[in-house]
Amino acid sequence: MFNYRTNLGKAEFENPIFTASGCAGSGKELSQFFNLTELGAVVTKSIMLKPRSGRATPRMAETPSGMLNSIGLQGPGIDQFLEVDIPWLREQGATIVVSIAGESAEDYAVLARKLRAVPGLAALEVNISCPNVENRGQVFACHPASARAAIEAVRRNIGGELPIIAKLTPDVTSIVEIAQEVVAAGADAIALINTVLGMVIDTNTMRPKLAGKTGGLSGPAIRPIAVRAIYQVHEAMPQVKILGMGGVSSGRDAFELILAGASAVAVGTATFGNPTAVIKIKEELKKELIDHGFDSLREAIGYAHRSEGNLK
Repeated sequence: MFNYRTNLGKAEFENPIFTASGCAGSGKELSQFFNLTELGAVVTKSIMLKPRSGRATPRMAETPSGMLNSIGLQGPGIDQFLEVDIPWLREQGATIVVSIAGESAEDYAVLARKLRAVPGLAALEVNISCPNVENRGQVFACHPASARAAIEAVRRNIGGELPIIAKLTPDVTSIVEIAQEVVAAGADAIALINTVLGMVIDTNTMRPKLAGKTGGLSGPAIRPIAVRAIYQVHEAMPQVKILGMGGVSSGRDAFELILAGASAVAVGTATFGNPTAVIKIKEELKKELIDHGFDSLREAIGYAHRSEGNLK
């Protein structure tokens, strides 16, 4: 029987297909189409300390093979999230990965303290790389020292048991250097990649289409960037688990990220066009793995790194 299980740090998952943070809220809309227990995990939209209305509109724009979003971490704040969303997810039987975001290392510390005693969480995604902030200095993952400080703050306050997944941006000179810093700070796994900072100008108005001018590019256009980042980090740190994401819209796309070194794959933008995309991708990936002669998912992780003489 094919073994589809995977792990990110100490967290074990029945299959490797997750929702991507920010694209499905806490899964309530998707639950109208399928049972959330069919997913490896639901990764919640990144939650902040206080309620946040997000950036001004317009804040979405289509691009060739993708889209730009400038939502700006809109959300209810951690207290309402813990009161409403977490109990609902537990009722659904979902495997829960909570994503958090902050404006300072202290924000991350407080969020971690609030989540420390919450039962039933599989892992914590620490989003230190959202491009949709007013101050680019708040993108902690752009700098090794600030990336390390944010993850250290979470690890000190969350304790040693709950796995931490550090979500990184490709908008850096060396993704490997940032990955090494967050792992040294206490991250158990890396999420690669967040959206890529971009801009679209309306040629009729001759002004940026987004009110915030820039936004995060997602969709198939960024998949080669994701593959490159995953490959580089796995090559440098093969012992570190990677949650891959970025432009995945088919099982073959997910297979490419697995071969590069991802242990699991999160699907985001594809769900906007097809709410059941995650289920389709889960089945297609399994077929790809079996058709290529693998008996388990783990056999395929990082397979692209193997030498010609050591392919099995």
